[in-house]
Amino acid sequence: MTIQLYCFGESGNAYKAALSLELSGLDWEPVKVDFFGGETRSEAYRSEINEMGEAPVMVDGDVKLTQSGVIQIYVTEKSGRFGGATPEEAREVMRWVFWDNHKLSSQAGMTRFLMNFLPEDKRPAEVIGFLQGRLKAAYAVLNAHLQGRDWIVGDALTNADLSCCGYLFYPEPFGFDRADWPEIDRWLSNIQSLDGWKHPYDLMPGSPADRA
Repeated sequence: MTIQLYCFGESGNAYKAALSLELSGLDWEPVKVDFFGGETRSEAYRSEINEMGEAPVMVDGDVKLTQSGVIQIYVTEKSGRFGGATPEEAREVMRWVFWDNHKLSSQAGMTRFLMNFLPEDKRPAEVIGFLQGRLKAAYAVLNAHLQGRDWIVGDALTNADLSCCGYLFYPEPFGFDRADWPEIDRWLSNIQSLDGWKHPYDLMPGSPADRA
């Protein structure tokens, strides 16, 4: 049975799940969520797809999962990939996934939204500046950790990498320039070189160009 992933191209959190599925070799297909048209705020979406009003949502037969980290765990359970080679590595993978969700992706997603998807006169400069300060601190942590490493945990791609890269391939400005962070830049290049890697706008339906 083909796994369905409710997603949209602009979502870095959806990208984490989509890229995990794509690189795992599992059979899956994207189902476009019209986020900017208000679909996730609709009663139908909240009652039938996700009560939290969010994407991504993965459906595999009778299994329905939300939250990108949980979907990544399911992909690991089903494919045997990305979870770490040992119990110690598995715990370290989860440590970095939790860190990303709290310190990196949450800040990056909000900053990118405020800077690019709100009308210019509604973009709160002080909030954006505050968030960019927090992001700079997170980039510094990740950049330092990657010194001498090809991957965040162990010797191969894991969910730690797939989570932390979620927003860093997007072209819209939000306070991240790969050239400023050489270790992150090298690590992102490692991910891009993987067989099957795709840019979020190529992997999932929907992009800002659709609304231009």
